[in-house]
Amino acid sequence: MAITNGYCTLAEVKAALRLTDSTDDTLLEKSIEGASRRIDGYCGRFFYQTTKTIKLFPVDDFSVGLPDLATATGLVVKTDTAGDGTFATTWSASDYYLEPTDVSLQSRPYTRLTAQGDKSFPFLYQPPRPTIEITGTFGWPSIPNDVREACVLLSIRGFSRYNAALGVVGFGDMAIQVRAVDPDVRDLLSPYRAFGVI
Repeated sequence: MAITNGYCTLAEVKAALRLTDSTDDTLLEKSIEGASRRIDGYCGRFFYQTTKTIKLFPVDDFSVGLPDLATATGLVVKTDTAGDGTFATTWSASDYYLEPTDVSLQSRPYTRLTAQGDKSFPFLYQPPRPTIEITGTFGWPSIPNDVREACVLLSIRGFSRYNAALGVVGFGDMAIQVRAVDPDVRDLLSPYRAFGVI
């Protein structure tokens, strides 16, 4: 099977496990996918890229929060000024700017769109409607190294879980219970958690 939107590779996990054969490749790939989706849930965001069209409610006349936007390339911003559900007004790149403005320094996504010049976002109160439509590539510009490392650790944990009945691993006469949250993984991922995700 192929890994879909995984945050590490099969080769990275096999190297960490010191495996050279391909006997367990399918189970390892499933563990990588599972670990990647678990990271998404823990962080409240995803680090792969996907192109989608979404509709947003503006928070004021000039600013709207964005889900993680990986790149400005190919971004299309439209507004519904008539309130009829048709996003007929297309904005040019000079009508807005993306924030934070220094994302290229940290390889982070854009998270806010702000109108500039004489542009503003329309509000529709009765009934409230989304008035902004954005087509773009969402996610992160690249997978952060901390997220990749956390994925390797979680993948190993998931793979090892197949041999840990009821969450208990045995070593000779000794048994160790598998912890619910790996503190190393938690520390690696903490800086990437979206605000408000517990």
